Parts: sequence; C-alpha cells; structure tokens
Amino acid sequence: MDDATQTFIQEADELLVQMEDALLALEDDPGNEELINSVFRAMHTIKGAAGIFGFDPIVTFTHPVETVLDTVRSGARSIDSELSALLLECKDHTARLVAEVTASELSDDTLEQGAALLHRLTGEAPASVKDQVEGAAEEASGPANENWLISLEFKADAFRNGIDPVSFINYLSNMGEVVDLVLHDDRLPPADEADPESCYLGFDIVFRGEVAKSDIASVFEFAEDDCDIRILPPDDIEQHFLELVDELPEDHTRRLGEMLLEVGAITSHELSESLQIQITQDGTPPEDEESEKPPSAPVGEILVQRKAVSEAVVNKALGRQAQERQKATQEARLIRVNSDKLGRLINLVGELVISNAAIKLMTEKHGLNDMNEVIASAEHLIEEIRDNALQLRMVQIGETFSRFRRVVRDVSKELDKEIELVINGGDTELDKTVVEKINDPLTHLVRNALDHGIESPRERARQGKPAKGTLELNAYHDSGHIVIQIKDDGAGLDKDKIRAKAEAIGMIKPDQVLSDKELYQLIFAPGLSTKEKANNLSGRGVGMDVVRRNIEALRGIIDIDTELGAGTTVTIHLPLTLAIIDGFMVGAENERYIIPLSMVEECVEMDSGDWELSEERRYVNLRGEVLPYLRLTSFLEIPTSDSARDKRESLVIVRIGNNKAGFVVDELHGELQTVIKPLGKIFQGFKGISGSTVLGSGEVALILDVQGLIHTAMAQMGVH
Repeated sequence: MDDATQTFIQEADELLVQMEDALLALEDDPGNEELINSVFRAMHTIKGAAGIFGFDPIVTFTHPVETVLDTVRSGARSIDSELSALLLECKDHTARLVAEVTASELSDDTLEQGAALLHRLTGEAPASVKDQVEGAAEEASGPANENWLISLEFKADAFRNGIDPVSFINYLSNMGEVVDLVLHDDRLPPADEADPESCYLGFDIVFRGEVAKSDIASVFEFAEDDCDIRILPPDDIEQHFLELVDELPEDHTRRLGEMLLEVGAITSHELSESLQIQITQDGTPPEDEESEKPPSAPVGEILVQRKAVSEAVVNKALGRQAQERQKATQEARLIRVNSDKLGRLINLVGELVISNAAIKLMTEKHGLNDMNEVIASAEHLIEEIRDNALQLRMVQIGETFSRFRRVVRDVSKELDKEIELVINGGDTELDKTVVEKINDPLTHLVRNALDHGIESPRERARQGKPAKGTLELNAYHDSGHIVIQIKDDGAGLDKDKIRAKAEAIGMIKPDQVLSDKELYQLIFAPGLSTKEKANNLSGRGVGMDVVRRNIEALRGIIDIDTELGAGTTVTIHLPLTLAIIDGFMVGAENERYIIPLSMVEECVEMDSGDWELSEERRYVNLRGEVLPYLRLTSFLEIPTSDSARDKRESLVIVRIGNNKAGFVVDELHGELQTVIKPLGKIFQGFKGISGSTVLGSGEVALILDVQGLIHTAMAQMGVH
C-alpha cells in the first residue's frame, strides 16, 4: 500500500470520527447548522477523495448519503433518532468500505449490505453500481429545468458584422424552452435619425433547459465582440453555485476567477473581460511616470459590477479561498511522524541519558573538576531534549473520551436506558502509548457502568432520581500522574451481595474479616459477578480481572469509591510516560533503588525526636500524621550486616493518590534521570518492583513499585 493510499485511509478515519461526534451531538441539538454541515463535509470530502483515487464503490455509496445530508442542510428533512441511527450505520459501513476497498478485498456481502442500507435511507434500492455512478454524475452536473435570465444588448455594428439576433434566439430554443422574451428598443432613435444598418435592439430572455451557464454562453460565442451578454441564474441555481463552492477540492493556490469558473458561475469570456478591465483600469494610463495610478479594483468586484455573478457567490468563494490559505499555512507548520520513529528517538535519548551519567561518574572518579561545568551544561541540554522528545508523543485524551459517545448511545438504546455522557479534562495530555493501551480497559469500565451501575428510568423514578442517568469521564494531572475517573450516579456497589457471591464461589471464607475497600476490590477477581443474568454486555465475571491486570501492566493503580444508591467512581492513576522519568535514588545494604521523584514528598532522619515510631505496629506519627512504613531491607529480604545496624537511617515519605507511607532506607543518593527498562519475565511477578534502569556505572538499579509497597505497609500496620 503506497503512502498516498495510507494518507487517504488516515484522513477518512479522522473524518468518520468527526462525523460520528457531530451525529451524537445532534441528538441533543438537532437544529445546530454547524454540526449538520460538519456531517455533510465529512461525507462529501471522503466521496471526493475516493473519486480522485478511483475507489468507485466508496463514491457509489457515499454519494446518496451526501444527497440525503444535503436535504437536511436545506431544511427539507430533519434529523430525528431514526435518521441519526441510519447515518451512524452509514458511517460504520463507509469505514468498512474504506478498509476493504483499499486492501482490494471488497466482498459481495459488503455491497449487498450497502445497497440495503441505502434502500432504508433513501427508500430506493439502487439497481447496480453502474446505475448509481451514472445517477451521481447526472446529479453532479447541476440542477435541471430551472429558469435562466439572459440579457442581450447588441452593439451598433452587430448587423454590419453579420450578426443576426433572431438566429441566436432560435438556436437557443433548440437547447431548451424560451419561456418569455422581452424586446428592449429604448435605444432606438427617431426614424429620421436612425441608421438602417445599425442595431439598437436588446433582449431579456427567460429560458429553461438542462444546461450549465457555459452551455448558454457557447450559443452566443460568435457574438461576444458585438453584444454585451449577461447570464443570470435563478435563486435555486444561485444556491447551487454556493454549494458547489463548498464542494470544490482543496487547493490553496487557486485564484478567485478560477474558482468561479470551475463551479460554472461565470464563463471564460466574462473572466477575461473582467481581467482586461482590471489591467487597463478603464483604459486610463498614468499621465506620466511619476504619477500614481489608482489601484485596480479586485476582479470579484468587477464581476459583480458587470452582473456576471452575484455578490453572495463571490463572497462565498473569497471565504473559501481564505480558509484554504489559512489551513495551508497551518499545515505547512505540521508534519506527520510515524510513532515507531518517535519511539526509536526516545530510546536513543534514554541511551544518551545513561551515557551522560557514565561521563559524570568518570569525571568524579578522576577528579576532573574542570569538566563539571561542561557536564552540567550537557546534562541540562539532555533534559531539554528528553522533555521535548517525550512531548512529541503526548496526545490529548479527549479524542479517546469522545469515542465513548457512540458506546453510550448504542448501549443505552440496547438497554432501554436514558444516559448522558459528560466529559471533563479532555485536553489533559499523556503518552500516546499509554492512550493506546488504556482504551480497552476504559471501554470495559464504561460498559459495566452503563449495564451494572445506572438503573432503568422506571427504577430511577421509583428512587426519586432523574429518569436520565449520568456517566462522567474526567481526567487531570496529579503528582506526575494522570488520573482518569469513570463516575456514574447509579445504584452503587452492594458489599453484602459481593461478599455473598465471593463466599458462594469459595473466593473468601465466611468468617474472613475484610474491610469495605477490600470487598470492593473483589470485583476485579476472575469469575465474580453480582449480576443474576448475563447478557452480551456483562454478567459473566470475565473482564474486570483483565482490566486491573492491564492497568497494573502500565504501572498504574485502580481504586473504587462507591455509595449504595448514589453511584460509583472508579479512579485510575497512570504514569504520564512509560519511557523516561525523574527518579530519586536511595540505598539499602549497598544496593541502589529508584523511587519516581513525583511520588516523593519529603525525607527525614529516623532518629528524629520530633515524631513517634512504633516498630511493632509499623507506623510513624510524623508531626501528628500517622503513616505506615516499611524497611526495604526487611521487605526485600536483604541480609543485614552487623555494621549496617549502626548506620544512620532515613525515612522517605511517598504519596500516590490519597495514600501515603514511609520507606526506611540506609542512604539518600539524590535525583537522577531514569530510563525505564522492562524486567525479564522471570522477575515480572516479583512484588514491590516495577522495572529497572541502568546507572552510569553500568550497574542495574531496580525501580520500586510505590503503590504495591504502600499497600504492603498499610497491611502491616493493620490499615485497609
């Protein structure tokens, strides 16, 4: 597949996403003209681009859809729930056509589905692809059976030059119907002053025919020098010209006259005359070389003055021209880059970080103090390169959130529920690789909220709630992480029902004591579902365990906050990037460990007399705040030497979300850029470690799983 086809596929996908978003928004605001135009433009642009590439099946399907959308734009048809659903199906079918046609794998089944869909949309089943293409060509040629007004004013020498006005009118009648003809003889002088060889006549002709403006102009082609000709379209055709301007293929280099000529609003003779007038400026040359000639009028203004075209059409074309040039200017500043190339760039930046750390260590080892300033400058530049490289791969999560409008719409209709989707924080940015991997877990959580969480309108009314439920997607940054929330105002989680189900399948024992938080976390266990009857959405206990596993694979955490009868909030904490972070290095028994710097709140000495320490309960009362803590040497089962017991220890306070804890370490080594390397498969199940990094010395340091360690510390303290 060549690059041009790949670009077509990518742009078609983007346009279809825009179309879906606009259709979903129209369900709440059916009269919004901008949204209707957005839907029309998406389908029209795909049709035009497909025509350029010769993808006829796409053109064949999208043209009738575009026609229906045009009737919506003109007000002849309104958007209702049935039409909206059909157009969404058309959007999905167009996506299927794009995928199959570009891969040369178009199936008969796809063509049959498209024909059936068009039959439902238009009420007419196309007989064949050929018929559809020919019909599209006929419709694109322009409106038929419309009245034109043709104004002819013959010059005095017309007769002498062999021009017979009647012959032109007779020839015109062969192309259509001359509805009316008005003779103008106001220029005719008194009989004694009239020259029998001079022409003083003019005509206004009302004409109807299946022709374009250029066809009418061709009738009078031989009289152009002996007659002033004005061809004025009626209102319907004028509107058609306006629409054709919108439908012109994008070309920011095209001039105004070329645009008007291309849509048929003017003839080539009208354009050349206007350009000549613009050049000569009424034929008045400057009096001398130093005198300034007044600036010539724009060609659009001249065309309007000569009544070759209406001011509305000229303004429309000028507006389109300005938009195209502005877009071209913006696109000139952008470049599409393959995400794999960005990934390789970030990997190279990571290796550069490690190499710079090695140079710094060698400088310190050999006492090359004169190099410190140069190394500090290089380190600063590497940080800038790192930040900019990572920023290239940052995308807004709003596009991912917007895709759930369709999910909410379809599921709510399937379940016969009324649900409103509210999106906040769509401009929050995170790494593209994280966005790609979070989409499936989010989809499952949204579907669960729609199915399990939000009640039916009847049940909500019985509980005194509004009939329409609300699902909210929210995103924001917090301590170097992105926080994503899925919040509903539904039934909430029933902890008694969760416990009963867990006991029934042997997941917990009847006498086992669990906190509310631990009970709610059970829904992420395989095989547990409190729904009595499964459907095609949920209820089989499959999926929530995969959700948690996928989020933890991204070094994220997932929490649940719920209130029975009031709703549930699922909160996901994710790192902004999976590549390079600022870390804080600590030591325990001569081993180095990395804590993400964004999670470190403060460091204090263990022997401080300002706070209380309980070795038995594993908590510390730090300035009135009780926190759990753990010793890294004990947790990681590192043998402790006798000399190490006399070492001064430090307490590193860490926080993620609302949870805080302290880690007891032997040494504090300070901040450093950390390139995250994955652990081998043999270490992937090891608790408390989320990854590794290579130090400048070539040694490997482990990156601590702060969330896992905080949960362990809280469990040791007896807090859940």
